[in-house]
Order: sequence, then C-alpha cells, then structure tokens
Amino acid sequence: MSRIGNIPVLIPNNVFVKKQDNIIYIKGPLGKLNQKIIGDINIIINHNNIIVKRKHNDKKNRALHGLYRMLIYNMIKGVSNGFKKKLELIGVGFRANINNNKILNLNIGYSHNIMIKLPQSISLEVKMEKNKKTQIILKSYDKQLLGIVAAKIRSLRKPEPYKGKGIRYINEYVIKKPGKSAK
Repeated sequence: MSRIGNIPVLIPNNVFVKKQDNIIYIKGPLGKLNQKIIGDINIIINHNNIIVKRKHNDKKNRALHGLYRMLIYNMIKGVSNGFKKKLELIGVGFRANINNNKILNLNIGYSHNIMIKLPQSISLEVKMEKNKKTQIILKSYDKQLLGIVAAKIRSLRKPEPYKGKGIRYINEYVIKKPGKSAK
C-alpha cells in the first residue's frame, strides 16, 4: 500500500485542473503543465483535491501510484509557487553573466567561454558580489526541466575532489581528498 499515493493533493484556488483521456492538464498563475498517465491509475478530481487510485495491486501499478501522485503535486506547486535552484561557481576567475536575456555565458577555466541557451520557461539571475562566490539562480514552474538544466550546467565543471573548484549546488558537500604528502 502506497502511503504517499493515498494522500490527496490539495488544489489552490488559483489553479485549474482538467483531465482528458489519459492526460492531466494543470494551469496556474505561473504557467501550464500536462502529464500523460500510463498504467491502470485512476485520477479523481473533486472540488478542491485530487485523489490518485490504482485499479490493480500488481507491482508496476504500486510503483506508479506514488509516482503520479508526486508528479501531480509538483505540477500544482510549480504553477502556483514555482521552484528555485541555486548553483555557485568556485574557482579563481570563474565567472557567469547573462547575454540577450536567455543565454548564460560561463567562463569556467576552459580556453573558450561556454554559452547555454535556456528554455523559455526558465528565468535566470546571476549574483556577483565582491569577495563572495558567483551564484547562478534558476527559477521555473517545471521542476523536471529545472532539475535537468541545473544538472547540465553543473556537469560542465563538476567540483574536483582536491580543491573543490567547479560548479556545485549551494550547500552541496564535496568530500575532499588529501593531496600528496611530502616526506
């Protein structure tokens, strides 16, 4: 029995939910999202909540039960409040700036700058303060897309284990290795 899947998802007043065929559409003040439902999962939309039920109790449907409940919950939370990911650049001369409002320009120690064009639904902010690390703040209503973009930016220069230089999430702990020891 899925404990997460049995919890009803509350619908805020400013969010509209519609189910058509096997697709659930969610529209809110920040944007629109949709999710296709596969398997024997039944979605019941009441006045102010959504209940996710499974028709059969086999292993696949038990796994999908909690998954679809959390996907719907994240969609509703995203279109009403939004999500935020923060990255920081650690390294001498590592810089980030914004070109043309949707292109992230990274100078992270390679021989050339790296330009990343961001999707339309993601907003970008770069904080560069004196004597502090450069921060890249990504905001979006789509949690899945936001996680993919943040992971792609981080993968360009992962934190290395000796000095910790690279791109990392804020509050991410990097285990540092000891260097060579002199005799």
